[in-house]
Amino acid sequence: MGEFSRSFVGLATGVVRRSAPEQAGIFAGLNPATYNPNDPFVLWVIQATIIVGVTQLLSLGLSRIRQPRVIAEIIAGVLLGPTVMGRIPNFTATIFPTESLYLLDLTSTIGLVFFLFLVGMEIDTRVIKKNAKAATAISVAGLVIPLGLGAALAIPLYHQFIDPSVNYGYFILFVAVAVGITAFPVLCRILTEVKLLDTTVGVVVLSAGVGNDVVGWVLLALTVALVNASTGLTALYVLLTGVGFVIFLLVPVRLAFVWLARRTGSLEKGEPTALMMTVTFLIVLISAMFTDIIGIHPIFGGFLAGLIIPKENGFAVALVEKLEDIIGLLFLPQYFAYSGLHTNLGLLNNGITWGYTVLICVVAFLAKFISCASAAKTFGFSLRESGAVGSLMACKGLVELIVLNVGLSAGVLDTRVFSMFVLCALVLTFITTPLTIWIYPARLRVHAGATLEKGHGQHANTAEDDLLPGPSDVSFKTKFALVLENIDQLPSVMTLTQLLQVPSSTMAITSSSSDLTEKGSSGPSELPKSPVLTTRSPRAFSVDALRLIELTERTSTVLKSQNADTLMQKDPVLSIFRTFGLINKFAVTTSLSVVSHDEYSTNVADHIREFGSHMVIVPWNLAAAHTPEQTTPSSSPPALPYSPFDSLFSKSTGNDQTPSIQYSQFVRKVFAHSPTDVALFVDKGLATTHPHIFLPFCGGPDDRLALAFVVQLCVNGAITATVLRVERTDIKDVISTEDVKHETAFIAHGSTLALPDTVYAQRDTQTRLQSDTMDDLVWTRFTSQTAQHSPDFASALTRITFEHEYTSYPLHTMLDRAAEDAKRRASTGTTKPLLVVAGRSRRMAAESHDAELRQLLSEHNASLGSEAPKTFGEVATAFLATDVNVSMIVLQSSVY
Repeated sequence: MGEFSRSFVGLATGVVRRSAPEQAGIFAGLNPATYNPNDPFVLWVIQATIIVGVTQLLSLGLSRIRQPRVIAEIIAGVLLGPTVMGRIPNFTATIFPTESLYLLDLTSTIGLVFFLFLVGMEIDTRVIKKNAKAATAISVAGLVIPLGLGAALAIPLYHQFIDPSVNYGYFILFVAVAVGITAFPVLCRILTEVKLLDTTVGVVVLSAGVGNDVVGWVLLALTVALVNASTGLTALYVLLTGVGFVIFLLVPVRLAFVWLARRTGSLEKGEPTALMMTVTFLIVLISAMFTDIIGIHPIFGGFLAGLIIPKENGFAVALVEKLEDIIGLLFLPQYFAYSGLHTNLGLLNNGITWGYTVLICVVAFLAKFISCASAAKTFGFSLRESGAVGSLMACKGLVELIVLNVGLSAGVLDTRVFSMFVLCALVLTFITTPLTIWIYPARLRVHAGATLEKGHGQHANTAEDDLLPGPSDVSFKTKFALVLENIDQLPSVMTLTQLLQVPSSTMAITSSSSDLTEKGSSGPSELPKSPVLTTRSPRAFSVDALRLIELTERTSTVLKSQNADTLMQKDPVLSIFRTFGLINKFAVTTSLSVVSHDEYSTNVADHIREFGSHMVIVPWNLAAAHTPEQTTPSSSPPALPYSPFDSLFSKSTGNDQTPSIQYSQFVRKVFAHSPTDVALFVDKGLATTHPHIFLPFCGGPDDRLALAFVVQLCVNGAITATVLRVERTDIKDVISTEDVKHETAFIAHGSTLALPDTVYAQRDTQTRLQSDTMDDLVWTRFTSQTAQHSPDFASALTRITFEHEYTSYPLHTMLDRAAEDAKRRASTGTTKPLLVVAGRSRRMAAESHDAELRQLLSEHNASLGSEAPKTFGEVATAFLATDVNVSMIVLQSSVY
């Protein structure tokens, strides 16, 4: 009798014992934790809640050390079994009574069948074509030698632990398969997690893993058929029927499925209809049932059903997205718990048992590691690459656990040997990730088949070099990297790229000379002089758009990472931006990365280095949270990113804040790790290419970069700007001692949160003096009416008003001056929206505005968390929090 059949019969037997419930519920005295065969649902929910809860808690901790979720699931199963929780009096009898396990067995088997269906969809035989010879050799070596050593290992294990009534040959077969098989599903996730999927090593391992996995499943199917058959003739019938069913499923059923998918439009749209989902469910269940009733485990039916699903146009990814959560989060953990109830590490209670356990681990690892690494070395891989191949192929995980459970249910393995192999699977899976990273670190990796042209290194003219005084003008930035995470960011980045772009031939209104009035604390600025028409020459302009997709434990994200090239061509975000670039006639290249959220910033930094971008643009769209026409200070300040710990350490005025902490962390990491200049565009609904720019200039490299950036934007004839230089008159020291102590303490304490800060570096007197001197030289160069400039540079300066203010309250002055500037333009009939450009000034800041910022926010009835100024800088935070409702560009220079 098959697995499904036993479960159904056991469940049905329990249900028909009584025709009606004896009690009406808890109000009639019923204990919900007591198993009721007429109502098994209540206890099943209790079991599922405990299983999922324990798994999730373990997963949260283990994910921090980059361990796959399967580790948490295996450990959770062991903890809930007799090894740990089973030692609590009456725990197993109350929560997992024997009579209730039929339902748990059934649901876990259904979950396992559908999981193997997802595994089948992950297997793409096309990857074998990449490095086919090396992959085939590694796959063969990784099967033949481990199978042989597994068979040799089975001999002493059988004589030491197994009852003589168990068939000797069957036991050898099961042990050999358990040692020889590779956990392909876990291997995919580890390759993606350690960012090896697009390397030569990753491609070869994935190809070898496909072949190893398929052959391993075939061997397991043959072993199960032999075990379940009463005679050799029956085994032959089982095998022939199984082969016939495989051919039937892979040829006519697959062709019919593809035809129906095309007929319903599902394949064309890349989205399965309700009819296709129904057909898919039926195929999986009927396939599992058929392999079960002929004497092969139902998981093979689910696996075979996954092989027939077409992968064109993202159909398989969309299908997986509809199934994976309920399978992976609810049903699959029940399988591990059910396995854990049969795992008792307490049976490993003597030296001989532990000696054999260590022997199993050593043989299982070395058999794979040595054979696969040697095969890789033979085909020209380096020692480190070969070691990475060997360590990855030695991964076990869920697949070995399935093999062991099949052997246990067949009576070939006893509980002690089963527990020994479970511990082996746990150890080998646990060491795979750290061992691979140690053997093959990121700095030594070679990417496979790189088709995109790498940049020619970092731009020669850095932000600091660009602003050195002299006859040459600023070398405008023309090569931008753009970070995109979702489609909501497209309006923001489209607006900004149009601001940066200058048409090939543009008629612009300019002044005959620069409007460069030095302004003190009083006196109006001069109006622009008589305009003249000029033309500008074209400037090269290109954008490399990097689309980031978060890698999770979901199968769909793994499929996306395996098909990143195909996904990039049809990704709606990149497609829209490519079309936007084509319409606006600037070069667009696109890239797509599927990485964990913690790796976003590192991926961005690597991408910048690869393409040699002059500046990276990170959008932050806040438009949906604000009204578009608000121009006066508001009693309800805009939402700011905040730390969830702020409420414990600072007072709040009761304003609701949007928890943008995760994106804020990402932005801060980009600022910390980027090898080039960074522009954070905080969009509150700018929606125009003709703004008036306001730049508060306090000094330091970030402000100097901001000044150069404003000049570049003003090359566009429709953009005007006001630059206000603010110098504090009463405080001469750069940073107060208390500020330094506060920030240093935060870094020391906050490092455990992995939140890098970039606060006030290099604050010695000599460095400050050099920076102040550079500020003065740059300011003189930009405001001097006798300086010689190129046509583009001179044209841009005619649209910029330079002002100079001495004040004791810089932030208040900036806000007041921006408001005055808006009123002055409104009085002349100009309705251009205001765009504030500011330096982030978290490194080499001219001075700290922390005390004044807190005072300012208190005046505007706004609360301040520590996260906002650490993300935007103090100047930008003042504008965002007190709300002139302006969009902002916050800049950080790469030179310090």
